[in-house]
Amino acid sequence: MWDTVFAIANALALVMWVALVFLPRWPALLAAILYLGVGLLSAAYAVFLIAVVTGIAPGGEGGDFSSIEGVRQIFSSDAGVTIGWIHFLAFDLFVGLWIARDADAKGFSRLVQAPILFATLMAGPLGLFLWLAIRERRARAGGRWQ
Repeated sequence: MWDTVFAIANALALVMWVALVFLPRWPALLAAILYLGVGLLSAAYAVFLIAVVTGIAPGGEGGDFSSIEGVRQIFSSDAGVTIGWIHFLAFDLFVGLWIARDADAKGFSRLVQAPILFATLMAGPLGLFLWLAIRERRARAGGRWQ
């Protein structure tokens, strides 16, 4: 079961990332990435997390978030790894969507955006850090919080 959930979540995220990087950023596409990509991944995360925590679905028995041992125990099961991975997929896609919209608004080319978005897909906080560093000059020029 968890292998299938993992594969479906990966496929959904990949389709959304390909659309974000390569397709024209029409409002309908951006809405689809937000609601069908981030939204579905977030909903799946919530459903599976609740199912495992309540014992409805198998996996992830024991463990907690108060110690490294507790977290290790959570991630030692297929359920824990899959749910954790969906968490990463949802948040990284959300951050990638924000970066793309922000970069478009600030006039950055797609050639500049592509490697940053790839870094966000592969290692979310790295891509976010790169974007925050790169955007700073244009953000200041347009008013700090734009």
